[in-house]
Parts: sequence; structure tokens; C-alpha cells
Amino acid sequence: MTSRLIMGSYCSRSMRRSQNDKLEFSIIEQQSISLMTSVSVLTGTFILECVSFNLMRTLDNAIVTCAVTGAIHVPTMSPYLPITPDKIVEEAVVAADAGASIVHLHVRDPETGEPTSDLELFRSVAERVKDRCDAVIQLTTGGAPTMSVEERTAVVPELEPEMASCNMGSINFGLYPILDAFDEFEYEWETEYLEGSRDLIFPNTFESLEKIIPMFQSYGTMPELEVYDVGHLYNAKHFVDRGILETPIHIQFVMGIHGGISADHDHLLHLVDTAEKLFGDDFSYSVIGAGRMQMALGTTAVNMGGNARVGLEDSLYIRKGELAESNAQQVEKMVELTREVSGRDVASPEEGRSFLGLKGQDNVAF
Repeated sequence: MTSRLIMGSYCSRSMRRSQNDKLEFSIIEQQSISLMTSVSVLTGTFILECVSFNLMRTLDNAIVTCAVTGAIHVPTMSPYLPITPDKIVEEAVVAADAGASIVHLHVRDPETGEPTSDLELFRSVAERVKDRCDAVIQLTTGGAPTMSVEERTAVVPELEPEMASCNMGSINFGLYPILDAFDEFEYEWETEYLEGSRDLIFPNTFESLEKIIPMFQSYGTMPELEVYDVGHLYNAKHFVDRGILETPIHIQFVMGIHGGISADHDHLLHLVDTAEKLFGDDFSYSVIGAGRMQMALGTTAVNMGGNARVGLEDSLYIRKGELAESNAQQVEKMVELTREVSGRDVASPEEGRSFLGLKGQDNVAF
């Protein structure tokens, strides 16, 4: 079995597969690597291939993002999913207190929990989170797969956030498998919403991105590039090469969405390797492992010098069969794993801002 030995400017790490086929990492030594001749190293019974590539941008401490509510899960799935503005604010603030440098925000109809693009709800939530903590407030422009591009992106010119998500390509966004897990749903919209995703494309065309990316940059909002599959990296490279997308870039690998790349370690290594080849040291990244792979892929990412996202948008569970009772519970677990497994600490909001080159809380429009 041959695997890549991932080497970064934070430290190099060996990787092996244990008997139960889980990837394990061990820190070899603290070092910075530039170029290296390809060699093979025999470790136990496994061959690890050392590969040379330009190094991505890394921060000594890992940035933990918390995605508080999202638009994927429906209220029937968990009583802990925050729906009202008050609850979303509270969950975001407590997650920041637990160690999240960035809070990623969607809003929902407070009566039904249905995802919405209501700008006044966004403003109300963002203002109150800003008043109560210093976390970077990252607003979604992904919204929900059912929303138009114009609806989803209106938060940028209206609120001018420090950072917002920017989806780098179109995908089939299938939520309909959730229907098989429940006999009945609390709200009528839930069934229609989930079933409708069976015949739905989440559109992020080249034409729309040609407009959206410059809009972000004109308001001083850093786009976090949401990459759902390998081809989306090439889309980003296309816009960099045309001078539309400024570097360095920050990528969020979104893994495990039905219609995108699956959430496993081999695919993560391939995504990082491809990004290295395309962008050299002009990118940093974070990882979403949707569902049960949330902590596993987050831990792998921070081990490789990357960053991690957790939160009830991406997984409703804290461990197998046990619902997370709050976003903070997941943040605390990711912080603990980061410190114990990778040897890194977690970044403060100010460290995250400095590393990402954000404009600061004083320069937003809320």
C-alpha cells in the first residue's frame, strides 16, 4: 500500500494505516521544507512516498471555524439545531468562547426553521454576535440550494462582512436521502425541501462568479472558496490566472455532500496535493467533513498544517449515536483534538484575522 508523506512548513508528519484502516499520523520533526527529491522510505511494512511540492501558507496555531446552523439539516433532525435569531446568536457567542476563531452564519425563519436570505435577520444576528464577541463573522453566500444567486449574495453589499463563503462551482446538492431516516417531519416545508433536492442543481456558473468575486473584493470582503470537488480548484485557478481572483486564497474543502466529493482521507490528500500544484504557497485551507467524518477529517487537516470547521451545520452529532447538544460542544472537542493530536494550539480571532488579511470588525456595515 503506497501513501503520500505530507510535509508542510509547520512540521513534517508520517502517515500509516492502522489495522482498522484508519489513518494515523505522527509528528517526525519541526522543520521547514522547500524542495525535496522524491524518495521512498520504508516504515514497518508500509512504503511512504515523499513528494516535493511548494508549501501552502500555514499558521502555527490552527483556525477553528464553527458553522452554527446552516441550511442542510431540518428541525426534525435535532432539537438542538438553532433556529431563532436569539438562539443562533447565543450559539455563535458560546462557540467563540469555546475556541472558534470564525463563526459562519446562516439565518432561518424563526417560526418554522426554514432557511432564508432575509437581510434584516442577517443584520440582527451579525450585529449582536459582533457586540458580544470578537470572532470573525463569516456570512454565507451559499444560503440554501433553492435560493437564487442574487438572493444568496446580497449580504455582501448590504453588510460588507470581513469574510463570506464563495462557492466555486455548480453541483447536484442532494438532501433527499434524509427522507429515509424519519417517518414524519415537524414542518410541511421540510419534506418538500428535501424531496426537491432530488432534481436540483446548486448553480455557481462562470458568469455568476465573474460578477461575484469582484463584488467581494470591492467591499473588502475576503471570499472563502467553497470547494466541493477537485474541478472547483481548477475553476479557482482559472479566475486567478485571469486576474479576477486575488491571491493568497483561502479554501474550504467541503467533503461529504451528496453530489460532491466524498468525505475520506484519500480524497483530502488529493485535494491538498492538487491545490499545492495549482497555487503553491498562495493558499491556505480548512476542511469540512460532513456527518460522521467531521472530527476525523478535521483532525487530519490540523495535523497537516491546515484548519478545521465544525458545527451543527455540518454534523448534528458529537459521537456515534449521540446528538451534540450545542455547537460549543463540537468546538471544544476539536480544540482538544488539535492540541493533543497535532501539537498545535488554536488561533485567536486576531491571529486568524492577521493570517487571512481581513479588514477587521470596525470596517463592516453592521
